[in-house]
Amino acid sequence: YSLKQGLHTTQLTSLPEKFNPSRSNCCQKQHHARRNFLRDVATSTFSAISALKTGYDSACALSLPTSTPQQEKNSSMIDVYFGCGCFWHVQHVFIDAERQILNRFDNNLLTARVGYAGGTKIKSKIGTVCYPNAYNAIYGDYRKEGHSEVVALRIPPSSFPKFCDVYFRLFDPKNGYRPDQLQDVGGEYRSLVGVPGGNDSIYWDQGINNKTSLLIGKGSDDDAIASIYVMDTAEFPFYIGEPYHQFHDGFKADEDYLDSYNALATKLNYTPNSKYNNLAEVNSMCPNGVLGIGKWGL
Repeated sequence: YSLKQGLHTTQLTSLPEKFNPSRSNCCQKQHHARRNFLRDVATSTFSAISALKTGYDSACALSLPTSTPQQEKNSSMIDVYFGCGCFWHVQHVFIDAERQILNRFDNNLLTARVGYAGGTKIKSKIGTVCYPNAYNAIYGDYRKEGHSEVVALRIPPSSFPKFCDVYFRLFDPKNGYRPDQLQDVGGEYRSLVGVPGGNDSIYWDQGINNKTSLLIGKGSDDDAIASIYVMDTAEFPFYIGEPYHQFHDGFKADEDYLDSYNALATKLNYTPNSKYNNLAEVNSMCPNGVLGIGKWGL
């Protein structure tokens, strides 16, 4: 059935049960320790350094390219985002998709960036949405604000169905699980799609895997097995993530990507305090690392 039909169908059914990790004994945590380490450092060091100056130097935001390939020059662009667990792996998938679908082989034209979306409120003192860090009392914590990890892109409307196809293929066709379903658990890893108009978007024209349910996102939604929340980007905008999360290796042992891919984080231009085109309301002014050092996740 069509994606639009799927959305209306799921309104008539009950919300899928929340994911319970205790149901499986096959949880793998090889590279997950990297993420836990960063969060543990942030939690344990905050009390010791909270007396330091609060105006820590802001990290620079990765900006989208201002030009487009020749075949896109006469096309309007739309800003969309996709969430499917940890955003590191998802960004790599969509960078490849941009190259294959839109022929964006010039690295300066790539638009996929990791960040946060889907929350209902901003709790930070300065209006930022950030990864857990030692200064969260000032800069905010995306998890506590109800956001999920996502990857945003700027694409021609006609290509949206093709990017949806790439996205839906991330899920297991047998059970609708995302790649890290048994590893990264919680609302911050829930699956969602952001598109102008949300459920009523004019851009929906794509069949879906019948193992995946589509739900209308209300913001700060719970993680649910085999479920994807559809968000209106006007109501739930994207907030760009910190530079140290961009073009990062994936969470699995076999997702140590080429150095040339990781190097894109430094090769692409950084624009301080620059808006992520029309999609982000707040610039990435977060500390670049749990301590704001900008290296090794610190």
